[in-house]
Amino acid sequence: MGTSTRLRSLLIAVLGVVGLVGAGCGFSPAAAKDPTAPLEVWTRSNAASAKVYEAIFAAFEQATGIEVDYKAVPIDFDKWIQRRAAARNLPDVLINDTGMLGLYHSQGLVTEIQPTSIAGGTDITDRAWDSARASDGHHYGVPFSAQAMVTLVRRDWREKLGRPVPTTWAELVELATAFTTQDPDGDGQADTYGMLVPGTTDRGYLSWWAASYLWQGGGDILAPTGDGGYRVAVDSAESVAAVRWLRGLFCDSKVIQPGALTTSTADAHPFFETGKAGIYLTGPYNFGRFDKSLGKDRYEVIPTPAGPAGTTVLGEGENVYLMAGSARPDAQRALAEFLISPPAQQIGMRGQPQPVVRLPVNRTVDVHATYQDPRWDLVASSYAEDARPFPNVPNFQPFRQQTAEALNTIFASCTDDVPGELGALATALTAELQAQGMAVP
Repeated sequence: MGTSTRLRSLLIAVLGVVGLVGAGCGFSPAAAKDPTAPLEVWTRSNAASAKVYEAIFAAFEQATGIEVDYKAVPIDFDKWIQRRAAARNLPDVLINDTGMLGLYHSQGLVTEIQPTSIAGGTDITDRAWDSARASDGHHYGVPFSAQAMVTLVRRDWREKLGRPVPTTWAELVELATAFTTQDPDGDGQADTYGMLVPGTTDRGYLSWWAASYLWQGGGDILAPTGDGGYRVAVDSAESVAAVRWLRGLFCDSKVIQPGALTTSTADAHPFFETGKAGIYLTGPYNFGRFDKSLGKDRYEVIPTPAGPAGTTVLGEGENVYLMAGSARPDAQRALAEFLISPPAQQIGMRGQPQPVVRLPVNRTVDVHATYQDPRWDLVASSYAEDARPFPNVPNFQPFRQQTAEALNTIFASCTDDVPGELGALATALTAELQAQGMAVP
């Protein structure tokens, strides 16, 4: 890659957010930007995934002659974006979670996209385009990648203990209990745990992990009403039952690793790859990492064990966001169009040790032919059949954050009053829903 494309890992201590762009207001830069400067592109990436993005941007530069100034931001990505927004000096392009669309749109940070105006846009699946649609019906991102959560199991532990692949919640708990109590690694120490949970409230991670189980139990955080609105469902009988089941993992069977409720995803991965935990609900991007660190033959990817209401899992992805205030709108669009093209999608999928395009959004890219890995076939099948995103409200972040905090409290305290805790949460979420204008009278 040319010297103009630079990987800058911003390993800087947490700094406070100095103000936010007003909700719903337009964005204007603090000063005129240089239209000849390289296109500034940010991703939330560690060093491994940054290398894959570097390869994609190198191919883009070669194909278009447009220079890219690439910054991989592994820590405090959201805080840094808000700081740049407060300074009215946004990067030109972000690649970030689909779940951030509502916040970016409400703050006026992203430009509207007309799917029909994007070259190659007709090759993008309807479901992917839906992930870039805000609650007002307009698009504010270009789809880039999709994925569904998957269940990883230590195959060697399971086979040593003579246990079957779990297909239901009951069997999942039985296997987790065996991993916790029956010394599956054979070292004579009580140092293994059944399930690995990234349970921190930071960015609402606990909600990300718990959502799949909540849905599998028939519960929900918000439920659509069928007329464009939503109602709070976190205190329904089904939600209470699902949260009680989750509470049991922490407080009754005690199959969760120590410190789970302060563990981030980055901190969680080593528990699985170093033999401390045997079941992990996570993203498929970890396959390459665990193949290398643990060994492909020592763990397996299994179909999601069914709860009372089925096998639904969280399915999200990443969008390309064309940020407001850019002096180079044509270059922004050119990059977005390149990123959804088959060559760029395949570079992203073939990245080692982990892909940055998990499932392609371009329908002409063959998952099986590209990966040649039955595990990815399972991910694609799960995404198509069982995955769902978080609700399409103007800004889901407060709902995710407050839910994570309430669940964290329930699991930490082991309270028996799950209905009371979820009732209090429902009151807070109802107020937020009303504030966003999405509550049905």
